[in-house]
Amino acid sequence: MRWATFDCYGTLIDWDGGMRGALARLFGAERAPELLARYHAAEPEVEAGPYRSYAEVMSAALARAAREAGVPVPSGEEGALAAALPGWRPFPEVPAELEELRRRGWRLAVLSNCDREHVEASAQALGIAFDATVVAQDVRSYKPAPAHWARFFAETGAAREAHVHVAASLFHDIRPAGDLGLRTVWINRAAERPTPIPDRELPHLGGLADALDRLVAPA
Repeated sequence: MRWATFDCYGTLIDWDGGMRGALARLFGAERAPELLARYHAAEPEVEAGPYRSYAEVMSAALARAAREAGVPVPSGEEGALAAALPGWRPFPEVPAELEELRRRGWRLAVLSNCDREHVEASAQALGIAFDATVVAQDVRSYKPAPAHWARFFAETGAAREAHVHVAASLFHDIRPAGDLGLRTVWINRAAERPTPIPDRELPHLGGLADALDRLVAPA
């Protein structure tokens, strides 16, 4: 049985697009790129502290980013990012590629730092029921810590030689998965240079089914 695991946000769902829209509503379109960059820097630092729900992480990282940018979070909007997240949309090629993977016999799972309610809403937007889901709430930690992968293998009994992890984040996913000796496919939407080198690199999910079949051939 072949398994493909995915990070959800930034890989399947347009995370940066959703964030930019939410930040533009809060702070104006001109300030949104700066706030997004500051948020990206703040979030891993918040996640590295004592465990809290992802909704709480988003609020804390937003507050830190706004403080560093010298702007206040509008009153009553402290939870705006978590509230907006369920409405963020899939990248256009993703639903069809996931269906093609399912047609070829791949089992599909999500390993996400977000809360379960967020992933469930996004699965509906993707139009697919995942065969397994592991979220930070389950393991009380955030990637790049290895607990998501440990829980996935424990729950599914998946064979490592028949498994590939697919993600856009080098920090949260590709590096730690590689450290665990897992095969990886990096979705490089921003034309970055990879460190470390993944097993395969794609600019988007188009063609993923072929790439995975080359890494783990059908039985």
